[in-house]
Amino acid sequence: MPNSCNTVKWLLAVSGWLLACAALAADIRVSIDRNPVGLNESFQITFTAAETPDGNPDFTPLRANFEILNQERSTNMSWVNGKSSRTEQWVVSVMAKQPGELLIPPIAFGADSSQPSKVSVSDASQAQPGGNDEVFLTVEATPDKPYVQSQVLYTLKLYRRVQITQASLNDPEIKDALVEKLGDDSTYSTQINGMDYWVTERKYAIFPQQSGLFTIAPLTLTAEVVSNANNRRPRFNGFFNRQITETRRVSSDAITLNVLPVPPSFTDPAWLSAESLELKETWSAQSLQSKVGEPLTRTITLTAKGATVGQLPELSKPPAIQGIKTYPDQPLLKEDKQSDGLIAVREEKIAYIAGQPGRYTLPALAISWFNTKTQQTEVARLPAFELTALGASGNSQAAMPDTQPQQQPAAEKPGPDVSGNALFWQALSGFLGLGWLTHLLWLYRRAKIPRVSEPLQSEKQAKSDRQKPLKTACLHNNPQAAKQALLEWGRQHFAADNLTALADRCAEPLRAEIQLLNQYLYSAAQTDWDGRPLWDAFSKTGIAAKTHAEPDEVLAPLYKI
Repeated sequence: MPNSCNTVKWLLAVSGWLLACAALAADIRVSIDRNPVGLNESFQITFTAAETPDGNPDFTPLRANFEILNQERSTNMSWVNGKSSRTEQWVVSVMAKQPGELLIPPIAFGADSSQPSKVSVSDASQAQPGGNDEVFLTVEATPDKPYVQSQVLYTLKLYRRVQITQASLNDPEIKDALVEKLGDDSTYSTQINGMDYWVTERKYAIFPQQSGLFTIAPLTLTAEVVSNANNRRPRFNGFFNRQITETRRVSSDAITLNVLPVPPSFTDPAWLSAESLELKETWSAQSLQSKVGEPLTRTITLTAKGATVGQLPELSKPPAIQGIKTYPDQPLLKEDKQSDGLIAVREEKIAYIAGQPGRYTLPALAISWFNTKTQQTEVARLPAFELTALGASGNSQAAMPDTQPQQQPAAEKPGPDVSGNALFWQALSGFLGLGWLTHLLWLYRRAKIPRVSEPLQSEKQAKSDRQKPLKTACLHNNPQAAKQALLEWGRQHFAADNLTALADRCAEPLRAEIQLLNQYLYSAAQTDWDGRPLWDAFSKTGIAAKTHAEPDEVLAPLYKI
């Protein structure tokens, strides 16, 4: 037994050491400036470490598939919110040795290592655009038969083997189509017919809004090219020498797209096409439970690659459910312009507030979309869910009156016999003592009144100053300012940090007006808000709190301030 116990301890120690080493290992990420690339085109592989790796990198494994042209290392230090962070980067310029799907192997940084990656290399010898031209343009659009409102990647490449000082290039313009520029331009080198060219690559996302034939007109570049005569000019004073330039104008080819209509297999009335789509949700409470009157917030996020935010459907369509009020927030819309396409994100928040205890079932959410890669209709789903509203007692059942017979107090044991004479003198002594204490208290209060009159006036003035922001907000019909003023007042008097909790602590009609303000702020109402009834109710009601509210019954905020 002792040997087996020692073995177990040794295994546990080794396991703990291995876990600690894994936790301390530096995370080294790998990125490529573009993908795919052409054969004989240079591109950059970037290795990024959030922490200092165990050692210097060994890029020898890269030489199996790539020719290493250059290496650079940089360090970035930042200080945010009192915390420092350090990022190290290694940028390696390479050129592929053969076409195909090439592996970027793991690179050792001492005991640490990067993750493997892949890059697609096309055979550049298949196309030799431009012949021996010094400057020329090429364009490409994929796919050439897109569906309506689907993404088309339009790639423009400027090839040059001479120096350019100034250049202007028009953007593609297409009738009945949305055009978005994707990311920053990338620059690299390549070889064509044995000559070296610098290439500037620019990408656009195009979304045709109608089916039929679309023509993307040629793009035109106007540039000032440095003349070779500069190399033959004698240089007596470099400061006064001016470069001789000549204007060049080159154009790309026109491209025709055959835009297909919505396929008959897609039966949903809301057409949505994308390369990929993700639908997810989060809750303010994972248990999906809340007390009556407290909000439970649901956040739904829809992310689609190869779509615009205008194509994403509305997510929160709360059905009418008896006993639950819903407060949808304004949706958050954003687009991320990556080099390989547009990524659209729609995020919606909706708060559910139950008016009585119980369980409430909300239906599932389903969004139909067309996958442009698989050419199939797919459905993204969120399951139905059940909300539980708890009463004051902490359960989901409505509070019932107590019907159990009350327990009768136990009969008191007979005390010692007291004569009537003794009872008389005890009662008289108590009465005289109470009268004396009452007299002393009256004298004390009378003596204190003159000394506190002036502080009371100051407190009254301070109270008026504290209420001034609320009055100003109400008279100017500013609901957001009124909310902030009420929350500041509620934190001082009741430690309430949201309007729902504050309304529960106030008497009518102030309670009703605060609830109306809260409902206005978290609804899609487009009408103007009238703040005068709130100020009138506040002036009349003041800080009159409901006597049944306990100090610790503070509701969670509907939305974090």
